[in-house]
Amino acid sequence: MAIKDKKQPLYMISVVAEMLHVHPQTLRLYEREGLITPKRTKRLRLYSEEDVERLDMILRLTRELGVNKAGVEVILRMRHRLEAMQKEMEKMMDLLEDDIRRDFAERLRKVLMEE
Repeated sequence: MAIKDKKQPLYMISVVAEMLHVHPQTLRLYEREGLITPKRTKRLRLYSEEDVERLDMILRLTRELGVNKAGVEVILRMRHRLEAMQKEMEKMMDLLEDDIRRDFAERLRKVLMEE
């Protein structure tokens, strides 16, 4: 079973609008405002799974929580920074784990050499 690429453009605007129960003009507006950037093939907008998830979050923020456009932009920017920090922490943890593994291997080698 292949792993699905969430960034691959798959859906046309009409499909996304139907999925999210919004008018296609709403999606165009969000694009104009810079909240979403679907891929373009000539004049055709294609949305990825990641785009749909982002749009769903924007709609939940505005509909359910009453967040305005400026608030949505701040939240999206903070979310992006948080994800970047999470990735950086994961890299640091991998390096730390590598150091711990190397240290353990070195100690084990020394113990085995003493015997």
